[in-house]
Amino acid sequence: MTSPIFALCDEYVSRSAALDPVAAGAAGIAVEFAAASDYSPEGHAARAALIGETLRRLASLQPRCEADVQAAAHLRERLEAESASHEIGEPLCAVQAPFGLITDLRDSVDLLPRGTDDQWRDVAARLAAIPLMLDGWRTSLETGLAQGTRAARRQALESAVQADILAGGGTHEALVTGYGDGPVLGELAGGAAAAHAAYAEAARYLREDYAPRAAERDAVGAERYAVAARLSLGDDIDLLDAYEWGWAELGRIEAELAAEADRVRPGASVDEATAILNETCYVEGLDAYRRWLQERHDWAVEQLHGTHFDIPEPLRRVDVTLALGSTSGSAYYTSPSEDMSRPGRTWWPVGGGRDRFETWPELTTVFHEGVPGHHLQFGATRLAGDGLSRFGRNSWVSGHGEGWALYAERLADELGWFTEPGTRLGMLGGSALRATRVVVDIGVHLDLPLPDGSRWTFEKACDVLRDRGRCEPHRIHSEVVRYFGWPAQAISYKLGERAWLAAREEARQRLGANFDLRRWHTSALEIGPVGLAGLAEALHRID
Repeated sequence: MTSPIFALCDEYVSRSAALDPVAAGAAGIAVEFAAASDYSPEGHAARAALIGETLRRLASLQPRCEADVQAAAHLRERLEAESASHEIGEPLCAVQAPFGLITDLRDSVDLLPRGTDDQWRDVAARLAAIPLMLDGWRTSLETGLAQGTRAARRQALESAVQADILAGGGTHEALVTGYGDGPVLGELAGGAAAAHAAYAEAARYLREDYAPRAAERDAVGAERYAVAARLSLGDDIDLLDAYEWGWAELGRIEAELAAEADRVRPGASVDEATAILNETCYVEGLDAYRRWLQERHDWAVEQLHGTHFDIPEPLRRVDVTLALGSTSGSAYYTSPSEDMSRPGRTWWPVGGGRDRFETWPELTTVFHEGVPGHHLQFGATRLAGDGLSRFGRNSWVSGHGEGWALYAERLADELGWFTEPGTRLGMLGGSALRATRVVVDIGVHLDLPLPDGSRWTFEKACDVLRDRGRCEPHRIHSEVVRYFGWPAQAISYKLGERAWLAAREEARQRLGANFDLRRWHTSALEIGPVGLAGLAEALHRID
């Protein structure tokens, strides 16, 4: 019999999904299709009310077993973090790029199943609902402005650029073309046209109406940042200590980078090694790029299954998808659906008309987004069965999740996987990027000085990301825009990795000769998502 705590977790997932079907669909939650989420103030208020009601009911329930204790702790921590975000009015200034509502709506269409005419009708309905959803969003933004809750002007202008791209028609028109000449064609064409017009109007609104009234400063300040950090990390950390640690960690990685560059060519600097690799380690054409990526995903599964992990059969394939026209600059992952009918996918942005793709820095991202990274992590929660509540199987803590994915890159290095020319330099460059994110993100939003005493600006952040973070030139702008618009998410990678490595070392020391890495990995994934505040305790129970 399901415990009252597990029943409440399940009920919350169902009711939350009904209030936000777009987010539920992105998360792969099995719920009856609904075309639109309500992004108006009333919609946000309804979600906040559900959070408050669920927390009150949870407080009256007593755990019956260890699984109840974990489920209650995780539900409470996540909902309290969400509630704090609602309380300071974050949904009323939700303008962020390159990952924000505009791209969420595009992705929500792309993720819908399209095997039957009825499923295509759902696609058409979602397209047709995009104007309504963007109207609700604009109402929320106007309410926020009236209350003095404002997003940064830069985020409005960058979001307008994204909306303009989608208004151009290519994204959703490709769906209509892909459908062919069937009974839903008229609905699809009409929905796509309505969506494109709505994107165009959103771009105009952001640029002409919202941006002139938006905040001048990119920084959100200490209060908003603390709430955002709790939401991303599941912990209230010492941010000043994390800032100092980030600079020290960056220095450590840079020493390794210099040594690795020397292996590319004796005496070469990191920049010189990078130039050599860019001219020798690449593929040309979208098909060749997709094929290279898929082969590396498949290879990682073959290497890990039965050795350092036990990979269930449904997770032994990751689908590689090229994100045509994307301006995100970074690869990302979408999880299998709750019923496993939708596979796990990695998405690789190929915007900007590029036809040549350097491969040496990408291998580490394969391990981060695919296996043993996000794909195994999300898959383990999907297949956990009764061991996790439904909320646990469908929730996310960035510090836990991104920390695991960065740990996966470190594990690949420990296993000696970076043997292709330059790939270890690529891994170290990625690690330098994540350490740079810590100092840029915290430094910008808390207005902390750099080691030389200078202050953060957008241009300074771009310079540090280029010179210290080794970021590829075509990614720098979108990366910095992302940090400025999504406070505290960027710190979750390195700080999460730090927590995972500390937990593994604690287990090694505690268990000694009885420590088994394969068993530890299995148990670590089975606990499901937890905040970093509870991660050490949860992993300590692994024997």
